Amino acid sequence: MKITFRIRLLVSYVFLIVVPLVTAGMIYYTKSLEVVTGQAQQNVQSIVVKNNEIIDTKLGIVDRNSQALFVDKELFEIFNTLNPNDQAELLAADRVVNRALRSYFSQIEDVYAYQLWTSYFTFGQTLPQGDPQQSAVYSAAQQADGRMVWYPTYDFADMFDQSYLEEGRLDFRYLYSATRVLDFSYLDNSTLERLDERVERPVLAVSFKADSLTRLFEQSIPDNSRYLILDSFNTVVGSSEPERISQRYDGDWVQELQEQDSGTRRMKLDGEAVIVCFDRSKVTGWLSIVITPEASLVGELAPVIRTSTVLLSLAMVAVALAFAYFISGKITNPIKRLLGAMRSVGDGDFHTQLDVRTNDEFGLLIQRFNRMNDRIRLLVTENYESRLKEQEAEIRALNMQMNPHFLFNTLNIMNWTAIENGQKELSRMLVCLSHMLQYTTRKEWGSVRLNDELEWMKSYFYIMSVRFEDKFAVHYDIDPELYDCKMPRLLFQPFVENAILHGFAMMETGGVITIRGRMTEEACRFEIEDNGRGMSPEAVHNIFHKEMASIGIRNTISRIRLAFGEPYGVDIQSDLGKGTRIGITLPR
Repeated sequence: MKITFRIRLLVSYVFLIVVPLVTAGMIYYTKSLEVVTGQAQQNVQSIVVKNNEIIDTKLGIVDRNSQALFVDKELFEIFNTLNPNDQAELLAADRVVNRALRSYFSQIEDVYAYQLWTSYFTFGQTLPQGDPQQSAVYSAAQQADGRMVWYPTYDFADMFDQSYLEEGRLDFRYLYSATRVLDFSYLDNSTLERLDERVERPVLAVSFKADSLTRLFEQSIPDNSRYLILDSFNTVVGSSEPERISQRYDGDWVQELQEQDSGTRRMKLDGEAVIVCFDRSKVTGWLSIVITPEASLVGELAPVIRTSTVLLSLAMVAVALAFAYFISGKITNPIKRLLGAMRSVGDGDFHTQLDVRTNDEFGLLIQRFNRMNDRIRLLVTENYESRLKEQEAEIRALNMQMNPHFLFNTLNIMNWTAIENGQKELSRMLVCLSHMLQYTTRKEWGSVRLNDELEWMKSYFYIMSVRFEDKFAVHYDIDPELYDCKMPRLLFQPFVENAILHGFAMMETGGVITIRGRMTEEACRFEIEDNGRGMSPEAVHNIFHKEMASIGIRNTISRIRLAFGEPYGVDIQSDLGKGTRIGITLPR
């Protein structure tokens, strides 16, 4: 059979087009999947590491705060002198111990319970634990000789032999705990005072719900992924499969991971190709493992690349050689752009975005890549912000460690001393100061009732009037319906302080401060007016616009604007020699 030149030319065209195209397509397809899979593997590993850092930051606070208990003088004195046989003394000690534990641990996120265990009493929060000394948690703490023990998740009913709880739906069914034996001591001048050897050393137990770990992983790992948190004995601390929690997880591959601290593996589990990313907590020593099917990481990209390669190959066969260069460029350029973008992402630039120039399969591939990159960037950002929030929570917890109990007791002693010496005015000043400190050291800093704010102001005015020898008087003209209204705390103090210290600076007597309050249909309006020396327009302008203004006044103005928006805030009217009027407008 004679083959015409036209047929041979067509066959050669097809050969020249199909072979390079198929070869290039296979190379690009393989490389693209490798790059995408490798990058996704790195991102999942990064998520696991950052989740462990968040956990370590949170649990590290518990470790450091528990160390601070060793030198707590108040707890030392309680346990060194406590009579275990005196029930009244035990109950009184429990109130003090509970308050001390609350100051150390109540502000730490996810802490469920904090207790001190002894053979004769359980101090702190009450749980149906029976005798904690019979539990494995207590035994582990005793064997650790003062070191912190992180006991993995356990069934509360089984641990404390409370069989009647097994059938109930407990909010605290699965817990994990941090325990350590507390050998109290403190430094008295240059002498280290230690607990009497006959005194039983209590065991600190700080417990967390198991779901505090699971929430973190469920919100961050890719879809279709599983996670495990194991201790060194392969006990399941947390898992995406709740039935495994507190059980032992068997598997040779798990033991291989336990021999290392961090890394990734590609393996087959139950016949499925998966990527295993793991990292060990520096605080607890627990191993966090995320298992992600490879198909879920590249499942959307593989069909797109494969389909586009076949379709473009068929199209290239149908066209003449003259269009080969043009069509090959159409094939290779989008893939090159995508590979370049993938390399940028591999170098850590998660802001890389490709322009979608076509509506074909490559356009869809780029759209998928852009969406994937946006999601990866969002996951990294969310984990970074979560880390910052945990650090802020740590700072707030550390700032609140100072217990005001000693300060209030000292003021109380000074008050009774003043009463015994007949110094009634000094006694009243101390009582006012104590009320002011209790008000300003509340843990909640939200809105307060106007009535509470005015009670604090009355204590403040009394102390200032004694200080300035009745230089001024205070008058109130407030609608009764306003007394139960909510408002920011310490709203008036910076302005009345400014009036007393600066407005009345040139006056010996006769100063008057008037506080007014009115409620309209839309807002609450307060005014603080004095008859002091007043301010110039430049001084009023500086309060709102210059850094030299009072920090308290400037912060109060900022608090109102941030909380309620521009329609509300502070206005000032003042004339030299005639006094000043401060207007404060709040939402009703």
